Formats: sequence, structure tokens, C-alpha cells
Amino acid sequence: MKKRIIWLSLALAMGQASHAFAQGASDALQYSRLQFGGPARTLGIGGANVALGADFGNLSSNPAGLGLFQKSEIHLTPGIGLGQGDARLEDNTAASQNEAKNSFHIASGGLVLTTRRPDSDQSTNWRGGAFALGFTRLADFNSASRYQGTLNNNQSYLSSFQPAARSVTDFTDLDRQVDENDYTSGLGLAYGAYLANIVVNRSNVDSAVVLRRQGSTINQGEVITNSGSVSQFDLGYGASYRDRLYIGGGIGIVSSNYKQIRTLTEADNDPNTYFNSLVSRTELETKGTGFNARLGVIYRVVDNLRLGASVQTPTFIRLTDTFSERLTSDFSVQGTDPIPDDLPIGQTTVSRPANDYAYTLTTPFRANGGVAYTIGKYGFVTGDVEYVGYGQARLRNDSDNANGDDYSFSAENNDIQARYKSTINLRFGAEGRFDVFRVRLGYARYGDPYKANTNIDRVQNFYTAGAGLRQGNFFIDAAAVYTTVNQLYTPYDSNGLEPLVKVNNNRYTTSITAGITF
Repeated sequence: MKKRIIWLSLALAMGQASHAFAQGASDALQYSRLQFGGPARTLGIGGANVALGADFGNLSSNPAGLGLFQKSEIHLTPGIGLGQGDARLEDNTAASQNEAKNSFHIASGGLVLTTRRPDSDQSTNWRGGAFALGFTRLADFNSASRYQGTLNNNQSYLSSFQPAARSVTDFTDLDRQVDENDYTSGLGLAYGAYLANIVVNRSNVDSAVVLRRQGSTINQGEVITNSGSVSQFDLGYGASYRDRLYIGGGIGIVSSNYKQIRTLTEADNDPNTYFNSLVSRTELETKGTGFNARLGVIYRVVDNLRLGASVQTPTFIRLTDTFSERLTSDFSVQGTDPIPDDLPIGQTTVSRPANDYAYTLTTPFRANGGVAYTIGKYGFVTGDVEYVGYGQARLRNDSDNANGDDYSFSAENNDIQARYKSTINLRFGAEGRFDVFRVRLGYARYGDPYKANTNIDRVQNFYTAGAGLRQGNFFIDAAAVYTTVNQLYTPYDSNGLEPLVKVNNNRYTTSITAGITF
């Protein structure tokens, strides 16, 4: 049976201090906030290739650049990512803790087929063009973090169920969830794990749901592991008009996969309570496919100076979330009060099985502008500016899917508009040429998409470097990208008393491209 997944999720990948429902604003940002991608040459110059041309990365940024290819080529780019996150509870004396997440990936692969008219053929002003197809990795979700610290019991994960406990009017539904082993809510899991209990009034009638007593001080920790990526399969064509104006277009088929595993633990050492600990483990896996299109132009103002521009349509993506949750409680006989009859000693584990939910997302329109200046045979410098309106993303239902429904998503879309703003992303790069060798540097700064101000800098910074060799019809390039981003999140909602976690993430990615021209 399909159910819309209602669970308190993280804005971890987004950097915002908040909680959100699954299929909410954080999902919209996650699949809209892409990175630059392509072969090692593109990565080495910080992705700044909108006006450069003759770069395979143009297929996903500005397909007009395909018109500058003089030869056909084929290439493949494997890569390795080494990442770590340092997390700590804000306003807490506990030190930050480190967690690593490494990965192997294919950053790019593709084929460019070029046609050129000989200079002796002046029958048309269209001098040539190139058709390209390939694969580009545009987002990397691999990250991990952990924290550990002490909280007051009114900040605990268990206390976050208090509002739901107070609002219960149908006490039989909690018993039904336990009897049928069909848990439909977090409070139902807490009840099944004996972390919540139904009490009766003097007339022996069910009257309230109360949570088990915890000590005044709670030791809490959480480990989060994220993995996955967004990749794009592109078809594009770029043409050259009088070797002065270049026009191109492309179609992208998007494939996304994302997996998050969270394990949150709480424990106390209070001899007056029966509560020892709880462990909440959630697993979310999201897969999706979509499509977009883009158009671009490059104009050679003078021989050494090029200007470029491109636009990309919103990307329409069909997504399916698969969510599961498990809750384990542990009680002892150490409490000072008489042991309740319904309280088992030791561990109790309850879970709700994997549940699928289908929906759609339309990501924002994107526009790019760029300038490139070549320094004769010695190299070039280049820069790009990109506009993305993150508040334009929209979630919608997928009622035609067996795992979808007719939910309106109006509240979530209003939240997207209220939370996110338009931003400007900047990319800069340079290449030096020394005979058959190439040396590259780059930097990119992707703006803060949030309207709300916080005390952390939420921009993404990319520092890049690379080197290459051109020998006959063979080329090989290497690139390194160092990425930093700060994040702030709450692991659950507890009426404003929930803990606030700060994560400083960095990731070092190396890629090597090998290819041939023909």
C-alpha cells in the first residue's frame, strides 16, 4: 500500500537550519543546486567554458562551443572523491567529530563527430559543425557527518513526539498499528517500542498518550551517510557560421540516485529512570529520470575575444522515494518507581517496511553568460556568470503512477518560494600552454540560495587545478577540485527546542581524462 512519506527529514545537503517533510522544499533544492561537470580539462578551469568552445563540457553548458571543434574525439574520465564532514552541536561544549565518505565515479565520457569544409570550398558560409553525445556528472551527493553531545531532556528526540501525543483522539489506531504490525507514524513506532504509553482516567477509559520518562540530561549522537549523484546523458550539435558566429542546441536526459542512512541514538545514566537508550535508523532512497534542453551562441568579436551565452529549460524529473524506519528501545530495572506492567526489560525493535512514493519536480530555468580571451598560442583566460532562480522550482503529484496520488503540494511550493531566492554563480579559469603541456587553474563560487540570514556562510566554493599533455592524436588531462560548504540543520522538530547541528564539509576530487582525436 502506498503512503505519502511523512517524516522529519534533514536539510543537510542544503545547508539550512530547519526541518522539512519528505517531498518538500529541501528536495527541490537538492536536485536544482547542480555543480559544473565534464572532462578533466573542464574541471581544471573551474567549469568556465561558456564562451571558450572546443571543449566537451560545452555539451552540458553551451552547445554552441561544439562548433569550434576542428577534429573528432572520444574520451573517458574516471574519478575518485575523498570527503569528510566535521559536525558539532551549536552552543554545546562537545567537540566536533569527523566522518569520512569516499567514492569512485565516472565524471564524463563522450564522443564528438566533426565535419569541416575545406578552405577552398566557399559555396556556403556554414563552415562546419560537430555532433556530440555523452555523459556528464553534475552533482555529487557523497558526504557523511557525525556528532555527539549532551542535551536537556526537553530537547531530546523522544520529546519531539510530544505534540503528536497530545493531539491523539483515536487511541485505538495506536493499538491497531501494533496488533497489525503496520506502523504509519513515528508516534506509532514509539508506542510499539514502549517509548509511549496510553494512560486511562478514573473511569478506566483511555485518556492520553504519555512518553516514557528520561533523565534530565540526555547523551545524543547521530551518524549520517549520503551517497549518489545526478548525471546527464546529452545529445547536441554546434555549427560554425563564417568561423565568427557559433550556434548550438542540445537535449539532456537526467538520471539521479540518492541514498541517505541516518542513525540517531539517545541514552541516559539516570538511576531513577527505566530508560536506557533508543536508536532510530531511517533509510531513504530516491531515484529519478528527467529531461531538459538548451540553446547557446558564441560570437568571436575579434580573433582573440569570444562572448558566449546559453539558456537551459527547466528540468522535468519523475522521482520515487523509498523510505523505511526502525526504532529500538532499551529499558532496565534501575528505576526507583515500581516497574510498569507493560514495560519489557531489555531491547524492543519495531519497524515500518519500505514504502514507495512517486512525485515530480520541475527545477529552475538557468541562464549563462561568458567571455574568453586567448593569448595567442600561450593559453587563455575565461569567466562565466550563471543565473539560477531556486524559488522557481515546483513539486507536483504523479497521479498516473501506481505509487503516486493526487496530493496538491501547494504548501510545499509556497515554502519553496518563501525559503529560496535567485542566485548568481561565478566561474573563472585559465590555461597556460607550454609546447605539448598544459597547466590550468580555476575557481567557482556558487551563491547562497536561502533568503533567511544565518551566522554561517552557505555558498559553495570550488578551487581547481589541472594539467594536460597533447601528443599527436592522443591527449591526457588530470584535474583536482577542492570543494567547501558549510551546513546547518536540525535532526527533528521539538517546538523550537531541538538541537542545532553545524557541519563543515570539504571534498577533494581527482579526475583523469584519456582520449584520442581523429
